[in-house]
Amino acid sequence: PTMNSVTMDGSIFHPSKIVCIGRNYVDHIKELNNEIPKEPVIFLKPNSAISKEILSSKSDVIHYESEISFLIMAGELKGIGFGLDLTKREVQATLKAKGLPWERAKAFDNSAIFSPFKSFSGDIQNLRIELYINSLLTQKADYQLMLNKPADLLNEVKSFMSFENGDILMTGTPKGVGVINSGDIFTGKIFERDTLLIEHIWEVR
Repeated sequence: PTMNSVTMDGSIFHPSKIVCIGRNYVDHIKELNNEIPKEPVIFLKPNSAISKEILSSKSDVIHYESEISFLIMAGELKGIGFGLDLTKREVQATLKAKGLPWERAKAFDNSAIFSPFKSFSGDIQNLRIELYINSLLTQKADYQLMLNKPADLLNEVKSFMSFENGDILMTGTPKGVGVINSGDIFTGKIFERDTLLIEHIWEVR
């Protein structure tokens, strides 16, 4: 089988892994009744999780989590993209209650959805993310609201794990997560101040 891919500026990359950050926005931590972590919560999704489509499920409650995502090149935050970390929320709650790993809830096929990435050389501090579902603004956050900033997250991960070119760092989701439903129209946007950098639309299947 071939590796799943993402694009940046039209070039194709096959991420060896997606490094995800949990609990990086205080309001989302409160939303799920979690404790504020003393250090970044880090977990992985495999290449097999990458999908270009959002698929609903008849058997599982799947939540969307929109995230400012970065494509890594030469160990640096090189590209910016809109990412969705799909989560089987009830499965996750059961695993969390038992203190077990999250992979069944987080690393399943089609659980990591990305817009095309764009090279980014602007100021990360000016980034903002917005998710609209059926034209309704559902999630919104900016750099200032992140507990751990992207450059710090990159260094924290590098302290114990190397990045391959094309790997992706997802920086956590703000409050406003919820269930995906077949037929929903998702519109993901990333802004640098008032400039729209990324806009991508999906229809949930």
